[in-house]
Amino acid sequence: MSAAAARRRVVSLPALLVAVLVLLGAATGGWWTMLAMPAPVRRLPVPDPVEVDALAARLRAHVAELAGRIGVRHKDVAGSLEAAADYVDAQLAGAGYDVRREQFGVVAAFENVEAEIPGAQRAGEIVIVGAHYDTVPGSPGADDNASGVAAVIELARMFAGSAPARTLRFVAFANEEKPFLLTDDSGSTVYARRARERGETIVAMLSLEMLGYYNPAPGSQSYPRPLAWFFPDRADFIGFVGNLASRALVQRTIAAYRERAAVPAEGMAVPAALVRDARRSDHASFWARGYPALMVTDTAGFRYPFYHLALDTAESLDYGRMAQVVLGLAHALRAEVQR
Repeated sequence: MSAAAARRRVVSLPALLVAVLVLLGAATGGWWTMLAMPAPVRRLPVPDPVEVDALAARLRAHVAELAGRIGVRHKDVAGSLEAAADYVDAQLAGAGYDVRREQFGVVAAFENVEAEIPGAQRAGEIVIVGAHYDTVPGSPGADDNASGVAAVIELARMFAGSAPARTLRFVAFANEEKPFLLTDDSGSTVYARRARERGETIVAMLSLEMLGYYNPAPGSQSYPRPLAWFFPDRADFIGFVGNLASRALVQRTIAAYRERAAVPAEGMAVPAALVRDARRSDHASFWARGYPALMVTDTAGFRYPFYHLALDTAESLDYGRMAQVVLGLAHALRAEVQR
């Protein structure tokens, strides 16, 4: 066998395996179970453009502060994580919350930042909206993940003074990025583990992981195989990703989101072992402890050309679309906390 033929054979085996898995899934209805999402049944009135523009300006300001003035937010940059945590704390306190700082750390002292609205009817049922505020070394992390933190801050502002049936928490996590992801020094790992040790009933966790980059050009969106066969090739949507145990949560959330938001949504609930990239954020810490959780994402490196680079700056993001996404998430969150 020639070297070229050998290379073709090596390349063809994974493709053949994927094809077999897809055919088996189709035969058993498994792919339908994982990928079928509810269609929108109605559309609420479109938000006032003035409201969208004002929200977009606030989101831009948060991202500019975190990714601009503070910049790289990593343990190797002295004071950067503390500065980011202080900013989130000040924003939540300014919205009227009593803010709690959860300290942890094996290799250093780290903090999660939390604000809570106790449930008026079912306080023991907890809904969490969270995002990580750290970055990889060398990147100011505008999309990854100042965009997610900005959304958490603005969602907290929208819900301030409300009386949800369930308890609602807003959390900014430290140390999602390597080398901490899913280790004992990951903020979400610490948070989920302590919640389980306290016997808390977390009924939903939404991890906001990169919300700011969109591109309507054909071919602008890629996927891990075999998902490209099922989803659009334009990076003009927001994604909702859950594991199979969180399928009902994914379906509820995407259905409510689609009632309000102008930015399209795609969703899936898959075995994390089948699509390993589905585990790459703070929601996976909650999966590991049996809590229903999902990731809301613009799909990171599968569309964003500046992923984990120094060019991940505030100027790269689309704050108009991001504002529409946040308004859709607010509507979905209201539905979840009132269930």
